[in-house]
This record gives sequence, structure tokens and C-alpha cells, in this order.
Amino acid sequence: MMKPWTRILVWLCLAGVLLFLYAPLFPPLLLAIQDPATGQLTLQNFGTIHSDPTLVGALMNSIILAAIVGVAAPLLALAAAQAVRSFGIPRLIITVILLPLFIPGVSMGVSTSLFFNLTGIDPSLLTMAVVQTLWALPFAFLIILTVMSGFDTLYLEAAYTCGANRAQAFREIELPQIAPGISGAATFSVILSFNETIRTAVVQGGNNTIQTFIWSRYQQVGLTPNMYALMSLIIAVTLLLILVLVALGRKQQPAT
Repeated sequence: MMKPWTRILVWLCLAGVLLFLYAPLFPPLLLAIQDPATGQLTLQNFGTIHSDPTLVGALMNSIILAAIVGVAAPLLALAAAQAVRSFGIPRLIITVILLPLFIPGVSMGVSTSLFFNLTGIDPSLLTMAVVQTLWALPFAFLIILTVMSGFDTLYLEAAYTCGANRAQAFREIELPQIAPGISGAATFSVILSFNETIRTAVVQGGNNTIQTFIWSRYQQVGLTPNMYALMSLIIAVTLLLILVLVALGRKQQPAT
């Protein structure tokens, strides 16, 4: 049994870690609800967000990209995870999929931009979606591969014995079991897409996402009250999305 002083030490360490992780999030939240002139609490900073057409356009681009990446990355990751199990070269496949994790963001963005230039593809939402999918794919792959590692393939063999083809066995037997992993991969991909900046900035051309908009505005005029409000909303939406993911994962978890 853990001694009282040991328990206190563990809780203090946990509190220190949580403070280290989340303390940087509080200044934007506090400044977002503060009137810069009087210092009083106010919500008017949030009301000015929608009045900036450039900001609204960047937000719409981010939503579109998040939807694309949230679908493309899990599907590609699922195919790669199936290949790891089916083919005799799992280490090679895993290495190839995880390689983008070890490439610096600027280098990856510049290389992708150069590839698009050589192939005559102009910067657009498509080029932004490609580079964001490349970034989200390894994470989605790890999530789905982890969930699939806990699935007993004997269930598939039993389905084959009963006359099911591969597609039927996957759809009716395996997919319900690994659905929480696919949902997790999709949600994580959306979060990564919505918060990606460095790689996207290199291939965006004249387009903006919400993150590149914030960075550009910060470089030009610094942080303003409506920027604090915008960052607060992004933080809140991200945390809410994570909570929804946890709730859906528990709901979809098959009973044992």
C-alpha cells in the first residue's frame, strides 16, 4: 500500500505536470474576456470575430481541410494497417508510413511545394489537403494499427469457413471491433489539420487557414483582443472535440 507521503508526492508531481501542460493556455483565455481599455470583463471581443471577412474565409478553409483530412487520413491508415497484417514486410511498411514524423515541418513543406511546382500544380486547398494528410497519416496509422493488434484474426478465419468473402468478413466482423480506433484516428486527424501551420504555410499560396491567418496577423500587427478571443475559441473547440472522442470511444467499445 502506498504511504501517505508517497501519495502526496505523486499528486504534487501530477499537479506539476498538468500545470506545465496547461498553464500557457490561460493567458489568451483571460485576455479574451478583458476590455483592453478598462480591464473589465466583457464578451465583446468575441463579437468582433465574424466582422473580419478574411478571418471568416480562413475559418471556412480550415473546416473544409479538416473534413478532407479527417476522411482521407484514416482511410489511408486503415489500408496501410491491413497491408502490415497481410504482407510479409511489416517493418518496411511501418517505416515508410512513419517517416514523415521525422522530417522537419519546414523541410517537408518546402519539398512538397517543390514537387507541386515541378508537376505544374498551383497552390490551392488541394495542395494544402495533401500536405496535411501526409502529416496526419502516421498518427492515424499508429492509432488504427494499435487497435487492430488487439483483434483476433481467428474470427475472420471462422467467417471465411462459414462462406463469407473478405469484404463481408471485414464489414461484419472486424469493422465493428476496430471502429473506435477509426473514429479516434479521424478525430485526431481533424485536430492535427485544424492546428497545422508550418507545412500548410509553404503550400497555401494565396489561401489561408485559421492558423496561418493568426500567424500572419501576429507578424503584421501583433495580437489584438479579437485574436485572443479567436485563440480561446480554438482551444475550447479542440478540448471539446477530445471529450467527444472519449465519449464516443467508450460508447462504441464492444462489451466483453
